[in-house]
Amino acid sequence: MTSGQPLPRDRDPSLTIAQVAERTGLSHDTLRYYEKAGLIERVGRTTGNQRRYEAGDLAWLEFLLRLRETGMSIADMQRFARLRAAGDATVAERLAMLRAHRAELADRIRALRHNATALDDKIDHYERLLAEEPQPGTDEPT
Repeated sequence: MTSGQPLPRDRDPSLTIAQVAERTGLSHDTLRYYEKAGLIERVGRTTGNQRRYEAGDLAWLEFLLRLRETGMSIADMQRFARLRAAGDATVAERLAMLRAHRAELADRIRALRHNATALDDKIDHYERLLAEEPQPGTDEPT
């Protein structure tokens, strides 16, 4: 989900892969990959072996999408997921990972702002050039 809005929660106890795909913007294949890659714990199944996602799965997917959107690598996301699955003994390590990721994000934001300023300066320069030159069809002396 790229809108920045929280994922809607259903009153239903579980959602199908199609419902989760629709709500998150992830494809069925990506959801299956996330499970196979260990990013999400094994999803519950019906007696017919259909995946059923719970509210906690959606909350975790929402967080994973934020990590992805902020540039965390799949390998680091997998490491974070393994630590999360290991329980409370890994809280300090998870906190350290998130702090490091946040610092990297802050550096990228600063770089993007710097680059945006350089682009704004160049845009201003070209706008001034266009404003100063005579427009075609005018009788201004050269």
